[in-house]
Amino acid sequence: MTEMSLRQVSELSSAVLDEVDRAVVGKRESLRLVLSGILAGGHVLMEDFPGLGKTLAARSFAQTLGLDFKRAQFTPDLLPGDITGSFIYDQRVGEFAFRAGPLFTGLLLADEINRTPPKTQAALLEAMQEKQVTVEGRTFPLPQPFHVLATANPVEYEGTYPLPEAQLDRFLMRVSFGYPTLDEEWEILSNRMARRREEQELQRIVDGGQLLAMQAAVEATAVDESVGRYCVALAAASRTHGDVLMGASPRGALGLLLCSRAYAVVDGRDYVTPEDVKAVAVPVLAHRITVKPELWMSNASGRSVVESLLRTVAAPSAREHLAQGATQRPAAG
Repeated sequence: MTEMSLRQVSELSSAVLDEVDRAVVGKRESLRLVLSGILAGGHVLMEDFPGLGKTLAARSFAQTLGLDFKRAQFTPDLLPGDITGSFIYDQRVGEFAFRAGPLFTGLLLADEINRTPPKTQAALLEAMQEKQVTVEGRTFPLPQPFHVLATANPVEYEGTYPLPEAQLDRFLMRVSFGYPTLDEEWEILSNRMARRREEQELQRIVDGGQLLAMQAAVEATAVDESVGRYCVALAAASRTHGDVLMGASPRGALGLLLCSRAYAVVDGRDYVTPEDVKAVAVPVLAHRITVKPELWMSNASGRSVVESLLRTVAAPSAREHLAQGATQRPAAG
C-alpha cells in the first residue's frame, strides 16, 4: 500500500463525490457524510423513506471506490448462514467445503436491515465489528477494505425488528437523504430520459488499495486538544440532558473525532475545526441517544437532543496556530 498525502486524499474525495453526484442528484452533503464515514473506516446506516436513493448511493460508491459490491435483501426468513456462508458437502472430494456468503465483499448493501430477525442482525454486526465470521467453529477473515451500508425504513414498523441500542451503536453514522427539491427532482427525470436506460455506469476513481491508503492518510489529520475535548463534552452532555434516558457512550465521542477528521479532509483541510464536529454531530450521536419513554409521542428525538447540545455546549475558539501551517483550499462542493 503506497503512502498518500492528505491533499491527494482530498482531491480524490472530491472526484468521488463529483462522480456519485451524477447518479444521486442534489444530496452532496449527505454523500459527503457517507464518504466521511467510509474514510473513517466505519459503517453507515442510511435511514429514510423508500425511493430516496439509498440503494443507488451504495451502488454508486462501490463503483467509484472500485469495490466489489453485493446486496443482501434482509427478510424475516433470512438465516445467519445466508449472509456469512456455510459448509457444503462436495461429493467430488468427499468432504465439506466452505461456500462464502455475501459478507465476503468490499461493500455490502444490507437492504432493510430492520426486517430480519435479531440473530441474523447479530451475525452481520459481529462481522462489522470483528472483520471476520465464524462458521461451525472455523474463523474466516473478511477482505479489506470491508464496509457495510445498511438501509432502514423509518415507517411501516409492522413485521420489523428494530435494531436495539447496543447494535445501533456499532454503526459509525446514521445518515438521511430527504426529499429532493422540485428542480432536483426534475433533474432526476431529465437525466433518466437523456441516458435512455435505467442503469447508470459511473467511472471508477480509486481501487481498494487506494481506499486503504486514503484511510491511512486520514489518521495524520491534526486535532487540537480543545477540539477533542469538545467531542468529549458533547457526548458527556448527552448523558445528562433532561429528555434522555441513555446518552452516547465514549464510543460516540470517538466517533465524533474520527468522522470530523475525515470530514475535514474531504472538505480540503489537514486540521479539524469545531465546525467539522458540528457537521457530523447529528449523524454520529443521534442514533446513540435514547429519549425517555414518556416523550416518545412528543417531538423529542435523538436529533433534537443533539441540536440542543450544539446550541448549549460551548465550542472552542478558533486556533490561529493550526491555520498558519495548514493549507486550505475551497471545500469540495
